[in-house]
Amino acid sequence: MKIHGAEFVKSCASLRDCPTDGLPEIALAGRSNVGKSSLLNSLVRHKGLAKTSGTPGKTRLINFFKITVSIKSPAAFYLVDLPGYGYANVSLAQRQAWGDLVNDYLKHRPALRGLIVLLDIRLPPSLLDQQLITWIHSCRLRYILVATKSDQMPRGRLASALGQVKTSLPGIPAHQVILPFSSKTGQGRDSLLEEIAQFLKD
Repeated sequence: MKIHGAEFVKSCASLRDCPTDGLPEIALAGRSNVGKSSLLNSLVRHKGLAKTSGTPGKTRLINFFKITVSIKSPAAFYLVDLPGYGYANVSLAQRQAWGDLVNDYLKHRPALRGLIVLLDIRLPPSLLDQQLITWIHSCRLRYILVATKSDQMPRGRLASALGQVKTSLPGIPAHQVILPFSSKTGQGRDSLLEEIAQFLKD
């Protein structure tokens, strides 16, 4: 699958604001500062499409990006950047509001084909990462596990680090692959596009 175009469409504060054209959606989920925006920019090769920030917790809305691809059906889909979780330097009420927004989206978007769950390869999965995986399993949602910032892990330690991440997450099946990804080097881009293409075809 080749990407021919990518554009930001809108930011949404509720499900009422979300697009209604019925295009399939693939959502990006992960803790704050895990690299969702960088991955999205790297994936579509459009530097600056998704705004990156050194300040965790910057994304507070659901952001829709329309991606035009080479396959005939569908010819386009949305990459959906969800608010990051786990950033403590906001009020409890704000964190609850973000959680409610994401929960509503994941439960009630019929166009959602699956999730890309991002995990920082340098850090052990947090309790919130574990809770997300448990929730995804309970909802029977499809997902792809991606280990970001893999260029910052020595090559000799990468395989063992991926294994440790896998064993730290609840209920991960033996066949589940964790894709190492680097927004700087492009590692994992082609593999992730293949996984996304399979979600869109099924």
